[in-house]
Amino acid sequence: MHSGNTLKTVLLLGLLSGLLIFGGQLMFGRNGIYLGLVIAVVMNFAGYFFSDKIALASYSAQPVTAEQNPEVYRRVEPIVANLARRMSLPMPKLWLIDEDSPNAFATGRNPEHASVAFTTGILRVMDDRELEGVVAHELGHVLHRDILISSVAATIAAAITSAARMAFWFGGGRRDNEDEGGGGWGGILMIFLAPIAAMLIQMAISRTREYDADEASAKFTGTPYNLISALNKLETYSKQIPMDASPATAHLFIIKPFSGRMFLNLFSTHPSTEDRIARLQAMR
Repeated sequence: MHSGNTLKTVLLLGLLSGLLIFGGQLMFGRNGIYLGLVIAVVMNFAGYFFSDKIALASYSAQPVTAEQNPEVYRRVEPIVANLARRMSLPMPKLWLIDEDSPNAFATGRNPEHASVAFTTGILRVMDDRELEGVVAHELGHVLHRDILISSVAATIAAAITSAARMAFWFGGGRRDNEDEGGGGWGGILMIFLAPIAAMLIQMAISRTREYDADEASAKFTGTPYNLISALNKLETYSKQIPMDASPATAHLFIIKPFSGRMFLNLFSTHPSTEDRIARLQAMR
């Protein structure tokens, strides 16, 4: 599983480089190739080393420590520390997202640099037993080393959709000849990169990773019912309280964020909650 995710990460970064170079040529001609290459190098570096920080910053996540957010720390830290010991994992960093919609995600490039983020909404609606089920699921992603591929995919999707928006606004101002390249058709073509980004994420991030993390939750908490109860609540409350989630990072969360944006559906990498609960019930 570890080597498979590493290979997928390398392939994703390679595809990102190719798309950026190709897009640069379409929009700006020969000079755009060099521009795309420079951006690709920067994005590859940022994708590997800073994708977790980018994801956390996109939701204005705040650290949860004894000094910052002490009440949340006193509740969450013992649950996470206990499960991390059971799973033989280093203690991850804890983060809080000021968001009423209940949800959570794990990110980072490896278990030594892992982070788990919670929304204020999930802490409000979950009891400690349900929260333990959620934490064990997220640490399951850390244990299976899903977090790097997920974080890199989020960074790549954000980069490609940003490039598509730039192309829409600026792609039509070049002359369409051999030297200048680009042209209006290049900008229009770049608009189609957003669905391509969605497809890449769906290809790179197997839906089975959610089932595997659910199974880890049942195993390390000793029961599937903590997570079953949590998933039922998440499904209900997240529909009642939509979350303004970025399509590029929606796959990170334990449950697909519900949003008014239909575009989010393109990026869906979550199996249905009903299927996940049915599989957990079969484990009893």
